[in-house]
Amino acid sequence: MHLTGSSQRLRRAFTLMEMMVVVLLIAVLTALIVPEMKGTFEDALLRSTSRKLLDAFALASSRAITLNQDCRVKLDLAEGRFVVERRVMVAGRESFVPLKDVDGSEGKLDKRIAIQFTSPEELTAGDDSQAAPASDAVTPAKTDSENSVAFYSDGTADLAEIQLRDRSGYLLKLRLNPVTARAWIIEPKPETTTP
Repeated sequence: MHLTGSSQRLRRAFTLMEMMVVVLLIAVLTALIVPEMKGTFEDALLRSTSRKLLDAFALASSRAITLNQDCRVKLDLAEGRFVVERRVMVAGRESFVPLKDVDGSEGKLDKRIAIQFTSPEELTAGDDSQAAPASDAVTPAKTDSENSVAFYSDGTADLAEIQLRDRSGYLLKLRLNPVTARAWIIEPKPETTTP
């Protein structure tokens, strides 16, 4: 007994019910996976922004020591940019000019990450636990010196702390040791909320 061509074709095809079940399974799996991926993406974005700043700090420290010339990392929070600058004397006045001969001496910071710069005066004046929380928007720059971290030719740096917060509220802090001019990441424990 042989099947005709049209009967063979029907046996190989999927029924409408089978197709609907597959589409339903894909929709359910997508609904379960997508919310989990959002947190992972924001976490990766936060960590990549902190890594960019750590690299800029390391570059400024290295250049300050090797060139025996003070450097600074200037943060333009309104524009979401950073630039590594070196101190020069122009017409008898001290000034800072951007490093142009080094890769990584300037870059953009993702605007989805809220950045709060804590100055040395604020860090030494109060306890770390009483620092004001970062706002949902990027804090605008007030003055050049307020949003910059200086690195000196003797291997030291300014005391500074930079808080990075993503849109879901996860926080990372970058703390700069003034004696060693090394920065490290501090991950505060998540705040538990009681319903």
